[in-house]
Amino acid sequence: MRNDTGRSEAGRDYADAHAAHYGEKDLNQALGLYLGITAAHPPPAPKSWSQAGDSPSPRPQRAPAGFRWLVWSLVVFTAPSIVMAQAALSEALIRAEMPLNSHEKRFGDGWECDWGYRNVDTECVAVTVPLHARLDFPGDTWKCLRGYSKIDDGCTAIEVPAGAFLDARGRGWECARGFARLDQACVAIEIPEGAFGVDVSPRGWECGRGFREIDRACVVVEVPPHGFLDSRGHDWSCERGYRRADQSCIAVVVPEHGYLDGFGADWKCERGFQKAGSSCAPVRVPPRAQLTRSGNDWACDRGYRRDGGSCIEVELPPNAYLTSSGRDWKCEWSYRKAGLSCVAFEAPTNGHIDYSGNDWTCNPGYRRHDTRCARHPGGSTVPASIERE
Repeated sequence: MRNDTGRSEAGRDYADAHAAHYGEKDLNQALGLYLGITAAHPPPAPKSWSQAGDSPSPRPQRAPAGFRWLVWSLVVFTAPSIVMAQAALSEALIRAEMPLNSHEKRFGDGWECDWGYRNVDTECVAVTVPLHARLDFPGDTWKCLRGYSKIDDGCTAIEVPAGAFLDARGRGWECARGFARLDQACVAIEIPEGAFGVDVSPRGWECGRGFREIDRACVVVEVPPHGFLDSRGHDWSCERGYRRADQSCIAVVVPEHGYLDGFGADWKCERGFQKAGSSCAPVRVPPRAQLTRSGNDWACDRGYRRDGGSCIEVELPPNAYLTSSGRDWKCEWSYRKAGLSCVAFEAPTNGHIDYSGNDWTCNPGYRRHDTRCARHPGGSTVPASIERE
C-alpha cells in the first residue's frame, strides 16, 4: 500500500506540474514542481547482498525512464525560455517604472528622458528654452546662440564696440586689425607711413617691405649698387661675386686657380692648390702621401706619420699594431705601452684584464691596491673599475 500511496502522490504532483507547464504556461512554477517531484520521491538506495547462502535482496524500484527523461529534458530545453522570460519580465518592470517622455537607455539598464526633457525627481520635465537660445547636444540643457551670453535664466546680446568683431566662439569680442583694446573699447592705432597693421605685433603694425623701423618710424632701406633686399625686406645683401663693406658692395677678386664659394662672397682654391695670401699656390705632396678629401692639403699614407713637410715611417715594436688612423700604434691584448715598446702583464688574483686589453682591474668586491686586488669590506657593492691608490 505504501508503494501505491507514493505513486498516487507522485502522480498528483506530476499532474499539477503538467497543468502549470501546458495549461497555465507558467514555466517557473512548472520547473519548480518538476524539481520538487524528483526531490520528494528519490529512488531508494541499493541494498547490499546478504550473508553467504542467503538470496540477494530484490532490486529497488526506480522511477520510469520516460518520466526521468521528461524532467531532465524539461530542465535542459526550458532553461533558455525561462531566462528569456525573466529578461522580458525585467524589461516590463523597467517600462512600468518609466515616466512619460522617456525611453530605455541604448546601453545598460534603466531609462533616460527624451530630447528636450530633463530628469527632475524621476520625472521628465520639458526644458524651457529662452529667447535667442537652443538645446545643447545632449538635449537636457540649453545654450545661447552666437552673439549672446548667458545671464541668469536668459540670453543677453553681446555689445560689440566700434572697430571690433565677435570672436571665434561667439561669446566675446576682439578688436579688428588697426585697433587696440582699451577697457571696453577699441582705439585706432596710429600706423606710420610705410607700415601696415598686423595682429601678431604688440604695437599693432610692422614696416612694409623696403622699410626698416627706427624710433617708431619706418625709414626707407637704401640699397647700394650690386645689392638687393633680403627675404624679409628690411635689410639688403650683396649679389653673388660681391661682399658687403660698410654700406656698399665690393667685387670679390678671385685669383688664378680659384673659384667663388657657395655663398658667393668669398673664394676657394681648386683641388691641388691652397690659399697663400690672395693667391692659390700648388700643394706640395711629399713621397708616401696623397691629397686630402678637400684637395687643399695632404696626408701621409697608412703606416706613415707627418713630420714637417715629409712622411716618416711608423716604427712598430714587437706585439704592437697600427691604430685605425694608421699614424700611430697600440699594444696587443695583455700588453701595455712602456716608452717605445710593449711589455707583457698578467692580472693578479681576483682581477682580470679590462676592456682596453692594456691594463687590468679588480673583480667585483675587490679594490686595487698597488699590484694586487684586496677584499673590500663592503663586498660586492664596490664597482670593478680601476681605483689607483
